[in-house]
Amino acid sequence: MGARRTGRERALQALYQLEMTPSMSAYEALSSAWAASSEEGKPDPEAVRFAQELVEGVQTHRAEVDQLIEKHSHNWRLDRMSRIDRNVLRLGVFELKYRPDIPKKVSINEAVELGKNFGTEESSAFVNGLLDRVALALGKP
Repeated sequence: MGARRTGRERALQALYQLEMTPSMSAYEALSSAWAASSEEGKPDPEAVRFAQELVEGVQTHRAEVDQLIEKHSHNWRLDRMSRIDRNVLRLGVFELKYRPDIPKKVSINEAVELGKNFGTEESSAFVNGLLDRVALALGKP
């Protein structure tokens, strides 16, 4: 598995944990996510750096990211979405809006994969549709 995919997975786990335990710091949540991973040895430094950038970015821009999700979700308020779907969407929207170095297709595909691996049967289609609408609204080619 590539460093960025691993980083995204750990970032998702950390964001989930931060939502469950708001008093926890991003550093603590990421440390916990890395410790809980079944990988042996030290994690790839690039994966660690990328996960940290994602978590800190989502946390910094959370209000704006959440607003974009709510605006483009049809008949779904943020608080009614599953925690996994909500945080997968946060990662995807953050990448679409604030990471011009990552192509739109990559951000969406990676979010869909996170939805498949960690969410429900419907997660991947839900994530794909919503991120497509956000990308279109952001004018992403």
